[in-house]
Amino acid sequence: MIPFLAETKIWLAAGVTDMRRGFNGLAAQTEQVLKEDPYCGHLFLFRGRRGDQIKVIWWDGQGACLFTKRLERGRFVWPSSSDGKINLSRAEFSMLMEGIDWRITKKTWRPTVAG
Repeated sequence: MIPFLAETKIWLAAGVTDMRRGFNGLAAQTEQVLKEDPYCGHLFLFRGRRGDQIKVIWWDGQGACLFTKRLERGRFVWPSSSDGKINLSRAEFSMLMEGIDWRITKKTWRPTVAG
């Protein structure tokens, strides 16, 4: 897992991205399309057209990090391109990286009355 701080935000770029891009190309997309600063320490996630590969860029304060994950089977669940960007929780990020559909998670039932 990526060792990021608790206050780090996780941004998912909706739509498809050219997976040939490296950190500089994805950082430019972060600035132009997502309207975010790629050097702020937040995580920015991108997915290719086939859906089996994801790239994450992150500035750790000392340098640029580029992480790539490819699923051998299945696809990463991704919102439509009209959504722009989505802020994910740490739990949603973990599920996404495991190939789980993070959009349909439900909290467990909680009783309304004690005793």
